[in-house]
Amino acid sequence: MSAWLLSKYLHRQILALVVAAALVLSILSAGPAVAQTRDAPPVRIGVLAYLGADAATNEWAPLIGQLSVTLPTHRFELVHLDHGGMRELAARGELDFIITNPGHYVELEAELGASRILTLASGPGLDPSRALGSAVIVRKDSTDIQRLEDLRGKRVAVVSREGFGGYQLVWRELSAQGIRSEDSFGELRSVGFPMDRVFDAVLSGEVDAGIVRACLLETRHDAGDLRVVDARTEAGFACATSTRLYPDWPIAILRHTPQELARAVAIALLSPPLAPGSLGWAVPADYQSVHELFRELQIGPYAYLREPTLMALAERYWPWVAVVMTMLIAWVLYTVRVEHLVHSRTAALRDALAEREALAIRMREHQEQADHLARLSMLGELSGTLAHELNQPLATIGNYAQSLVRRAHAGRLTEDATCEAAAEIATQAERAAAIIGRIRSFAKKRVGQRESRAPFEIVNEAVALFRGMLAHAPEVEVVDRLAAGTTIEADALQIQQVLLNLLKNGYDASHELDPTRRTMRITLTRAIDVVRISVRDFGPGLDPAISSRLFEPFLTTKPDGLGLGLSICTTIAEAHGGRLSATAADDGPGMVFTLAIPDHD
Repeated sequence: MSAWLLSKYLHRQILALVVAAALVLSILSAGPAVAQTRDAPPVRIGVLAYLGADAATNEWAPLIGQLSVTLPTHRFELVHLDHGGMRELAARGELDFIITNPGHYVELEAELGASRILTLASGPGLDPSRALGSAVIVRKDSTDIQRLEDLRGKRVAVVSREGFGGYQLVWRELSAQGIRSEDSFGELRSVGFPMDRVFDAVLSGEVDAGIVRACLLETRHDAGDLRVVDARTEAGFACATSTRLYPDWPIAILRHTPQELARAVAIALLSPPLAPGSLGWAVPADYQSVHELFRELQIGPYAYLREPTLMALAERYWPWVAVVMTMLIAWVLYTVRVEHLVHSRTAALRDALAEREALAIRMREHQEQADHLARLSMLGELSGTLAHELNQPLATIGNYAQSLVRRAHAGRLTEDATCEAAAEIATQAERAAAIIGRIRSFAKKRVGQRESRAPFEIVNEAVALFRGMLAHAPEVEVVDRLAAGTTIEADALQIQQVLLNLLKNGYDASHELDPTRRTMRITLTRAIDVVRISVRDFGPGLDPAISSRLFEPFLTTKPDGLGLGLSICTTIAEAHGGRLSATAADDGPGMVFTLAIPDHD
């Protein structure tokens, strides 16, 4: 500890005793005036107790003593506070004067209208405007922290982030070197008041470094175990400091403090001290350097700068802004061009889709027309046999009717005979109506309708229709090898049209052969995801040259054929997602035509 600092410390202790004795004597000599003062409300002076309540009492007791002696009609009271406590009491109007560090004062000046009346003059020859600094301390045996930038990634102890000499001064120096303290420290630990806790944390090894007010290290008995990082020499300043210097502590009034009281206190503190070496005061110093610090760090009254305006951002980052704007303009132009191309191509695609849909509609209409004509053509080919099929039920009806008439004339008409004849007439009429109904349904022009149907039902209806159209229809054997409940999604009339065409072709190929070869067989089987309906005839088969072109339009082996039947059947099969194929039978003469349709299950 330097001789000057030791002398200063001892003088303060002695001064506290002297002031206390003088205060007792003044009270004894004041008499009635002091008695009146006891009843008056106290003048409360809040002080920032950065070293704790006891240290604050020892340090500021001479101030209270001098004011009590100089202004005996007032009763002065010292209130020890931290940053938050002083701000809270000052806001509630419970303090008349405040004594705090320059940074805290500037904040209260902006928030609560505090106004300094004097600045502390800590010692003879010290400039009050350059009397406060910060020291970064480490253990003397620490070798990895030699300069302030070495604090990057280290554990650092501070009283609090609001501490002026205990944190903010070093923060400014680090920011000047491009180091953001909150992001760069491995840990920034706030230990709270008193500031001795920072020393304890460094000495115990809990942290790598600590930030304290300059000149505190020199007053400690263990100063030899610690050293100041990046210490600088400042003219007229006897202590080691890691930062530039700032004005000393002010004493300030608040908005509600009476002006007469403020003037009296200022005069009392500017008068000669009661004892040599006591705290002195000077006219208010210039705190512009503190404002500059806060402005650079964007804290306190300048915290709003952390929310920069667009203009400020543009001025600071104009090269990047120019690049971003250029890219944005290019992107906008590109987007406009892409949108134009998309709209153009969308319109073209919409027109193409509309044209395609119209074409599909026309093709569907033509297909329906072709199917209708094919059915009419088939009916035309079978028309010769339709009369025979209808003649049988009509002849039966006529015979029974004549029989009833003859029996009635002969007087032999019984009730049983009448019932028998009527029943047979009704049966034959229903048969004729069924034949006509099937023909009308088959010949009717209609829009295709798909529904879930059992393949076996569709095949049976087609066989019944086929046999009803021929006078001497061949036997058609139906072999159902499908599982129960198998269905397909299909237009039943179109599938029947395909089957009738295949049955008619098989009949044409074998009707002049031996009766044993006129039989046809329809087999229903299931393959992977499809139902197969195979129509087998026992005719002479087809020439291989014809088989390869069998499903081409206008190809026919009949003298009076048009060559459209199998072509239309192929179209129907493909419209159902299936296919129609033809192969020679592998177990004898004849052909096998197979219609494969997707399995609905």
